[in-house]
Amino acid sequence: MTLRLRLTLVATAVVAVVVTAASLTTYFVMRHELYTQVDAQLAAHAQDPHGVFRGFSPFNGDYVAAVTPDGALVAGSDQIPIDRSIRNVAAGNGGPFFRNATAETERNTTITLREIVAPASPSGAVIVARNIDYIHHDLERLRRILILVALGALAAAAALAALASRTTLSPVLRLTAAAERIARTGDPSERVDESGGGELARLGGAFNTMLGALEESLETQRRFVADASHELRTPLTSMQTNIEVLKQQERLAPAQRAQLFGDLEREAHEMRDLITGLLELARGDANLERRPVQLDELIESAVERARARFPDVRWVDDLEPTRIAAVPERVERAVWNLLENAGKWNTNGHPVEVRLTDGELSVRDHGPGIAAEDRERIFDRFYRATSARSLPGSGLGLAIVREVAEAHGGTVVAEAAPGGGALLKLRLPKS
Repeated sequence: MTLRLRLTLVATAVVAVVVTAASLTTYFVMRHELYTQVDAQLAAHAQDPHGVFRGFSPFNGDYVAAVTPDGALVAGSDQIPIDRSIRNVAAGNGGPFFRNATAETERNTTITLREIVAPASPSGAVIVARNIDYIHHDLERLRRILILVALGALAAAAALAALASRTTLSPVLRLTAAAERIARTGDPSERVDESGGGELARLGGAFNTMLGALEESLETQRRFVADASHELRTPLTSMQTNIEVLKQQERLAPAQRAQLFGDLEREAHEMRDLITGLLELARGDANLERRPVQLDELIESAVERARARFPDVRWVDDLEPTRIAAVPERVERAVWNLLENAGKWNTNGHPVEVRLTDGELSVRDHGPGIAAEDRERIFDRFYRATSARSLPGSGLGLAIVREVAEAHGGTVVAEAAPGGGALLKLRLPKS
């Protein structure tokens, strides 16, 4: 069952309940009013015993009868049936009451009477009755009218509910059609109309936002695959060339062979680093549990590793005890990438300064620095500044730093250090 049909049925059912309740209320209120009027008139007639006993003729069209205490009909219309309940009132064993009864007319037809049975003075009982077939006829007409009105109201409600549900759900139908087209074509560039107001307009806006994010994600993936293919092609081509040359190693001098093997080893390391970086970026922090990490101890361990990796560089650290909630392996990778970047660029015998203050890690080198136009882009995947293209590297190290920072709700920025060099700052929220 479609949502549109469900909405139509619900709206129609609500109208049906309301119309039925209103019709029943109208019918029973009208019935009560008609009977109340008749009962009031019958009661007034029953209180005029002198008029009743003057021949017991019909009083304004009413049938009148008198019953003695022993239950005998002494005068009045013989069309009023005398039964035990009337005899009880006549004998003084009951009070007045109203009731409906049937009687046979002179034409042998059956009529419905509305009767009042009341004690007479000084004894006996008086009965005043009225033919109320006209009330039944009026009530029957009222029932037919109410049924027709109810059916018409239900038909109109169903039509209006169908129209309203169609109008209301048209944005949803457009969203559904757009989603089906996107699923069929794989192109998330389509957008839906956000006109109007209320929740459906917000739904359209949210859907467009989702499509924009999906489009951006797919574009990022395409660029990532294209950039990765390009970056992998360079070392692979170089390795293939060196291998082709080594096939003719009998023609090469030992020094040439040693140089080729060295080139192959360097290219293999570059391939390993590139693939490692790609895997780091691809996996993110999915399914990795964060836990308390003593950041200053992690950085101190990374600095010791950097001292071994760059023995010609002097490392100075000033680390404030800091505790964070993070994925240790990912944070360690980000910290190492910052230190490795500084170690590669540091020159002139100056130290690399590593400081941790108030949850912010700053790594300052004394190299050539980062050009202003490159400071934002150095954190992009595979981006390498012009001055860095002659050095080994994949262009993924600082991109991984930014991925780790954003995954932990932190930031990373690059600045020009006072006096020259680069200053990179990684801030992670403290636990």
